Amino acid sequence: MRIVLLGAPGSGKGTQAERVSEATGMVHIASGDLFRKAEKEGTELGRIAKSYMEKGLLVPDEVTIRMIMERIGQIDGGFMLDGFPRTIEQARALDEALPEDQSIDKAIYIKVSTEELLRRLGGRWICRECQAPYHMVSSPPKVAGKCDRCGGELYQRADDNMETAQKRLDVYFSQTAPLIDYYEQRRILVEVNGEQPIEEVNRDFLALLG
Repeated sequence: MRIVLLGAPGSGKGTQAERVSEATGMVHIASGDLFRKAEKEGTELGRIAKSYMEKGLLVPDEVTIRMIMERIGQIDGGFMLDGFPRTIEQARALDEALPEDQSIDKAIYIKVSTEELLRRLGGRWICRECQAPYHMVSSPPKVAGKCDRCGGELYQRADDNMETAQKRLDVYFSQTAPLIDYYEQRRILVEVNGEQPIEEVNRDFLALLG
């Protein structure tokens, strides 16, 4: 199955993507990870992307699409796209780039209220090494300040305060609302209640894949 994963910052999208990938073998393709990997390896696309990022510019859609299609070409089974597409234009470009037999089967939206998202974002910490997400209330690390997975240092991003979090959510929802409509019109959008405990969200998510 080929999935587009939608969810606002703080929705638990990264946690669910990791769990679903482990449970099903579906490959998790996170656009941010692709950029970091390509930049680190010094690939042609990595150099192009870096040239934009160094100037504080958004990486053009065609570069991101090429990077994603290159990764998809290395996969035999299903995949989960995370962080892309973010806009209708990107969704259309993705649909055009994918062969008919590899078209998106479902867009799964992890839905969480703005109030809950703001509560979660205020206590979020991230591993500096592997980017694993933690929350001091709902999913704290076993050892304070250290990643359970790789032992890396945990840090809180400067933009994880309420005012900045609200701005990030405003931008996300302004971009994503039309994208949700786009996949709804294609009749492939399904929603998961992201305000449930992690295990229940995971159960509902996996049920959608069955």
